[in-house]
Amino acid sequence: MTEGRTSVDLSRFDNSDYQVGASIVKYTLWYFVNALFFINPCFPFRAPKPWILRLFGAKVGKGVVIHPRVNIKFPWKLTIGDHCWIGQCAWLDNIDQLTLEDHGAISQGAKLILGSHDYKKVDYPTIHKPVVLEQGSWVGAGAIVLLGIRLKSHSVLAAGSVATTDLEPYMIYRGNPAKPARERVITE
Repeated sequence: MTEGRTSVDLSRFDNSDYQVGASIVKYTLWYFVNALFFINPCFPFRAPKPWILRLFGAKVGKGVVIHPRVNIKFPWKLTIGDHCWIGQCAWLDNIDQLTLEDHGAISQGAKLILGSHDYKKVDYPTIHKPVVLEQGSWVGAGAIVLLGIRLKSHSVLAAGSVATTDLEPYMIYRGNPAKPARERVITE
């Protein structure tokens, strides 16, 4: 069934129009700092991480907790509000702007993927869109948030689920693709 059909030609891939948003020196320096202080399981200290992110252009609020083995692609495309948590082995593949508003949480092993490729085009160009996690939202362990998604206020993406559309406020979503499961009720 493939005879006569157009095929992907990765030899034509050209990512030169994508803007990293930093000089090659800053990008290279971040690569090593990320490996040493963020991805490294032997660096368990949380206190210096927000300060290091700020040095590289991230906007980071107070009371932010970042556990070991967190991989952050570009800190200069990252905004973290006050009192946010990012769990072990989270992967923030933020090739576009990633915003985590106050009191948001990203659990261990979660992946936020802000880029992909246009599979409909022969040269497979890079596409990217921002992701916003509004106040009090929570990405569960091992969950995946795809490019262009907004988790609205206090929404929850359950463990292992995949967000392919926006999540409505105060709703819990689960599955692949994630669907509303029930309302989130918060008590004292």
